[in-house]
Amino acid sequence: MKIVHIIIGLNVGGAELMLKRLVLHSQKTNQFQHSIISLTDDGVIGSDLQDQGIEVHSLGMSSTITVPRTMARLRKLLKNLQPDVVQTWMYHADFLGGLAAKSLNVDKIIWGIRTTDVSQGPSKLTVHLSKICAKLSYSIPDVIVCAAHVSKDYHISIGYDESKMMVIPNGFDVEALSSTTEEEGSKVRKEINLSDDDTVIGTVGRFNPVKNQKLFVEVAANLVKDFPNLKFMMVGRDNTADNKELTSWIKHYNLTDNFRLLGQRNDVPKCLKAMDIFCLHSKTEGFPNVVGEAILSETVSVAPDVGDVRVLLDDESIATSNDTAGISDVIRNYLNYPKDKLEDKVSKNKENVITKYSMNVVLDKFHSLYSQNKN
Repeated sequence: MKIVHIIIGLNVGGAELMLKRLVLHSQKTNQFQHSIISLTDDGVIGSDLQDQGIEVHSLGMSSTITVPRTMARLRKLLKNLQPDVVQTWMYHADFLGGLAAKSLNVDKIIWGIRTTDVSQGPSKLTVHLSKICAKLSYSIPDVIVCAAHVSKDYHISIGYDESKMMVIPNGFDVEALSSTTEEEGSKVRKEINLSDDDTVIGTVGRFNPVKNQKLFVEVAANLVKDFPNLKFMMVGRDNTADNKELTSWIKHYNLTDNFRLLGQRNDVPKCLKAMDIFCLHSKTEGFPNVVGEAILSETVSVAPDVGDVRVLLDDESIATSNDTAGISDVIRNYLNYPKDKLEDKVSKNKENVITKYSMNVVLDKFHSLYSQNKN
């Protein structure tokens, strides 16, 4: 059975990494043949997938002006590939990929929703597109897969066809994340001039208004009042010293010596292992990949109550409010926590993720979906 995945691009992000894990793990079973179409370019992940034997096509869409040409190329490519299933990832791919697949009478069309409240983001086009997709959801997809229960509930509230919606959460490569060693974490620390004795609060995610890095800096400023020697590590695209907006926030609070800006990395598990506490600070989330990754790396994790955080973390690790005071209070509590109790908490959260969200568990759900006959 041929599965064709359509996504807007293949740079590093939660959806892109989940797609990568899905096709690589599925490929090992030899049950399905996967290929990927990027509406824009190959990106970092596309090149990596090609190196591992996955067929990747990129269509070069660069602006709204190029959409008609991209659509024509997409229809031609799908016609040549003759997929049994087209699985699309996020609004742009749901819209363009869904229309192209429907026009070619593809047997099964699966839409993918990865976000929750898109109105929190900076793009008015994305908000408008989500409303268009809501109307098209009654006629184009056979199934709509949400990464989180909160995503499902939100999209039903804006008009999506509830009868077609289901939740399949992100899956984690447990072995890869659990195999990262303390020594590898120490090596990352040494690289950025931190010692094993430093207490490091870290975060991972691209620089974006929805990810709300400004809140992380404000939390840091609040914490150093009581813990002046704390260090803060930021990993992710554009979290670098060249980012004038980010560095202006850090300088405003006189925190330059406390911060380490690592930018985009291909060794995120090692970076997570280098942290004493991982902090999520997003305004909104669907299923927060990076929280699960931090848990599997055995890093103490804190987060606001966004997306499906509650299925991953215990109540004590979740801030009562998504603001400086709320997140600071949770971190401050853990900075004073008995080590043995903290280790027990980390172990329980890890066991929960392994049991419910390992890639094997999630892969079985997708394979079942691909094989199901249409109603």
